[in-house]
Amino acid sequence: MKVKHSISKIGMFFVLSCCVTLANAADTLTHIKDTQTITIAHREASSPFSYLSENKKPIGYSIDICLRIVDAIKKELKLPQLKVNYLLVTGSTRIPSIVEGKADLECGSTTNNAERRKQVAYTIPHFFATSRMLVRADSGINNWTDLKEKTVVTTKGTTSVKLLGDRDKVRSLGLKLVEANDHNNSFAMVESGQAAAFPMDDVLLYGLRANSKDPSKFVIVGDGLSTEPYAIMLRKDDPAFKAFVDREIANLMADGDINKLYTKWFQQPVPPKSTNLNMPMGFLLRDTIRFPSDKVAD
Repeated sequence: MKVKHSISKIGMFFVLSCCVTLANAADTLTHIKDTQTITIAHREASSPFSYLSENKKPIGYSIDICLRIVDAIKKELKLPQLKVNYLLVTGSTRIPSIVEGKADLECGSTTNNAERRKQVAYTIPHFFATSRMLVRADSGINNWTDLKEKTVVTTKGTTSVKLLGDRDKVRSLGLKLVEANDHNNSFAMVESGQAAAFPMDDVLLYGLRANSKDPSKFVIVGDGLSTEPYAIMLRKDDPAFKAFVDREIANLMADGDINKLYTKWFQQPVPPKSTNLNMPMGFLLRDTIRFPSDKVAD
């Protein structure tokens, strides 16, 4: 009886502790309710995840997922007229936008890794990419060793910068690394011949190529450098809000809605040029849909 009594007391303490923690942490939802506004950080050229349509409206796979979360917040807070503000961010400003409270959700093409988790939190991944490189079709470049002594551009603030630096050290390629402010700028440097290659997550490269003036002039090549789990980014000090968002993403996966969104953005024509990536869903995302988890390999 004493043992049972002790266990009951411990269990009650745990429940109360959790309740207190969640209550104290519910800053984001409280702020959203008080201001009747939610702010979504988005990208300009991370097609098909987060980019601007012809009328400058944020669209994409990640944006659609975030708007489903917004719908859930409207129901939870009983705010059918909840206003959605958008904040344009770059690879360099996206993390500060969350840390400084300028945005509530970052809905782009952001990789969840250990270094970034020191500053921010991530939801359940909604995509897994592989780092490769975009080159001109007439460049003769097929793999990383072909880049020896060449100029290579990467987008500032992305994980590709470190990956390429590591590859350069291991293979002694003697690369000249330059950084552009966004993916469009990086692509333009390869297009103009200022850089020989643009290493980045393969799906982003496919999107940039598909939306270029002449996609046939570019190819995506190279062995995969890493696997990049994309996830929505949010503040690190609000576990209650993260739990809410994770639950809604898990619901999207359980209901099969995430599959419909994937088909819409990766296997059907998308704006602005009605291009089709024809990219089948990878096994890592299929497994995550079956067993949703925010745990990723670093």
